Amino acid sequence: MFLKNLSIFTRTIAFRLTLWYSSIFILSSLALFLLAYFLVSLTVRDQDQKMIQLKINEYLLMEQAEGTDALIKEIRQEHPSNRLAGFLVRVADPQNNTLIFTVPRHFKKTDFKVLNNKDSGSTDNLLFFQGGKSEDVLQVTTEHLSNGYLLQVGKGSKERENLLERFREIFGLTMIPVVLIGLAAGAFLAFRSLRPIRDLIHTVRDIDTGNMDARVPSNHTGDELDELVRLFNNMLEKIKTLITGMEEALDNVAHDLRTPVTRLRTVVEMTLQSESDKEALREALMDCAEESERIMTMLNTLLDISEAESGVMRLNIEEVDMAMLIKDVVELYQYVAEEKQISVSATVPEGLKAHADISRMKQVVANLLDNAIKYSKKGGSIDINAALKDNELKISVKDNGVGIAPGDLPRIFDRLYRGDKSRSRRGLGLGLSLVHAVVHAHKGHIEVQSHPGEGSCFTVCLPRA
Repeated sequence: MFLKNLSIFTRTIAFRLTLWYSSIFILSSLALFLLAYFLVSLTVRDQDQKMIQLKINEYLLMEQAEGTDALIKEIRQEHPSNRLAGFLVRVADPQNNTLIFTVPRHFKKTDFKVLNNKDSGSTDNLLFFQGGKSEDVLQVTTEHLSNGYLLQVGKGSKERENLLERFREIFGLTMIPVVLIGLAAGAFLAFRSLRPIRDLIHTVRDIDTGNMDARVPSNHTGDELDELVRLFNNMLEKIKTLITGMEEALDNVAHDLRTPVTRLRTVVEMTLQSESDKEALREALMDCAEESERIMTMLNTLLDISEAESGVMRLNIEEVDMAMLIKDVVELYQYVAEEKQISVSATVPEGLKAHADISRMKQVVANLLDNAIKYSKKGGSIDINAALKDNELKISVKDNGVGIAPGDLPRIFDRLYRGDKSRSRRGLGLGLSLVHAVVHAHKGHIEVQSHPGEGSCFTVCLPRA
């Protein structure tokens, strides 16, 4: 079980990010150490060169000021201190015979016979000698004195190697906490960076169990992951709104279809149970045809809305006389308006033209007028106006009816949405959805102004051409 969990963990993004963060941190620390070690090594080696050269310059100045005999006497006096300090000092006559020879204590067993060769001092060269330990190297520089004498000064590398070894020990001890800090920091950064992803996964699991109100908590950091969280939460809100709308739409469809289907079934059952004459059967069939027509109207309207919203509705665009179109629609609804004692007036300039589909525009005006009559009080009035304004054709239908509640305004164009929850008024809840879809298919838009108890004004705005 442990190996299985370990195998799963090693495949996670958090594990890989931890390795990346830790590796980068540790390798960066190692690179900095190597650079520091290289620079320190160069500095120490250069310092040894300077100490040798400084010693030679000191002897050369003394030899120039006081002579070779005084220099030899001074070097004899410094023999113990030079030996302890790790300096090799040798003075030879013109025949390269050794006069003074100070050897560092770490190089007692070293063979210096090469210094006695006549060619060893022929040029200002560097000589290197290995000490008792492999890391201890003696570097010797040769200088010419007056009268053909030779001065050779060298210094061992033991002190330099001791310093570098101490540096390596310190680094070795330091790398242990560096590795631990790297792993801890990598794990912290990885898990902290992926916290929004874990919250997102947790939210998806909650939604999968049926909790549609679950949302991903946001840290408001403004980074890419925070933007992902915001977009995901917005998507969840839209999905919830769509699901709620679908549920309401299905409820409305079920409710609106239940009545005609029930009536169809009732008429058929009653007709089958009774011994009806031909006239009664004819009336029963007419009732069935009427209810079937109501169902077909709902389905066809839904199809029209879908076509318009998806951009596949076929429009027969032509030049339309708006005065004649509105007059025809008003005449069609005149009888219904007179039944409710509602006056309908239309103000449309003669010769007002529009480029539109005449049958679809009749649907738009008819649905708006039908709604206005349906929601107007007895004895009310409806005004229809059309005019060119701001390079647009604007058709407004204004009534003084019950108006629309502010909470319903954002949803009045949704399919099957009805602000009248009691359904006291007959209707499908598709009229305004069809109006909105057809107007947008004509590249136009629709505006609504309404106040409860004061009436509503719907304004259709179409491009002039």
